[in-house]
Amino acid sequence: MFDKFLSWFTRLMGAWVLCAVGAGYLWPQSLTVFKDHTEWLFAATMFGIGAVLTVKDFEPVFRKPHLVLLGTLAQFAIMPALGFFIGKFLRLPPELALGVILVGTVPGAMASNVISYLARADVAYSIALTSTSTFLSPVLTPALTYFFGRTLIEIPFWPMLLSIVKMVIVPLLLGMGARHVFKEKVEKIALIFPAFSTIFIAFICGLVVALNRDYLSRITLLIFAAVFLHNLLGLVLGYGAGKLYRFDQKRCRTLAFEVGMQNAGLGAVLSLKHFSPQAAIPNALFATWCIVTASLLAEAWSRRRK
Repeated sequence: MFDKFLSWFTRLMGAWVLCAVGAGYLWPQSLTVFKDHTEWLFAATMFGIGAVLTVKDFEPVFRKPHLVLLGTLAQFAIMPALGFFIGKFLRLPPELALGVILVGTVPGAMASNVISYLARADVAYSIALTSTSTFLSPVLTPALTYFFGRTLIEIPFWPMLLSIVKMVIVPLLLGMGARHVFKEKVEKIALIFPAFSTIFIAFICGLVVALNRDYLSRITLLIFAAVFLHNLLGLVLGYGAGKLYRFDQKRCRTLAFEVGMQNAGLGAVLSLKHFSPQAAIPNALFATWCIVTASLLAEAWSRRRK
């Protein structure tokens, strides 16, 4: 019964995000009091993700490393460049333009693994790509953010690298260690971790709204256009990259999700820590929007496959 409740709770992430956004706008103080704890909350989320990973999840990396390399190359080439050019095209203010770039430089979203399963795509390949991009993110995220964003705002490369190591890599490894040592006990509570991730995404979206309450009314349509284009082009170009690599249809769909969905929750936390609340806005919006579009696409693709 409790497992069913957790599954139901996780599936309703969109509803919880809307509730958190409403709370952030109407009662900003209810969320801003937790601003200084976002790093710990994100680290706890990554610990939970590590706890549900197994050694088998990394088998595609070792069996066919060139496929994982091609997919990772597509992600870190397409999304940061898209963020940069979209910011230029829409003439976004520097903070917002940097936020869009940061959406592109963070690793893939763990939610893409679930979406790939729903779309009847290549789940093992999805997990391999997400895990690889996550472990590469301490270097690639600050490096690509510096490369594309240095003309907008000063980019603190080393502090960003250390933040990602502390918030992502260390808790992820600790979670995997806990899974290895306490395998049966962790498996019994495995559904708690996706539910906690849902709570965190909702919280971070609400917090960003609370911190930008007065600013949002002036840029809502503009930033939504940026997020819409970034997500749409990411999905299309990700699928196109798969076709260019001569992947089969299942793997092309997987690459579309991996490129078009980003761990924008990490981008929001990095923005709040190293840049500004305004830079976090595109990340908070993208974190929600990419799941909505990917879910609809997964539903359409799964029906076609049936």
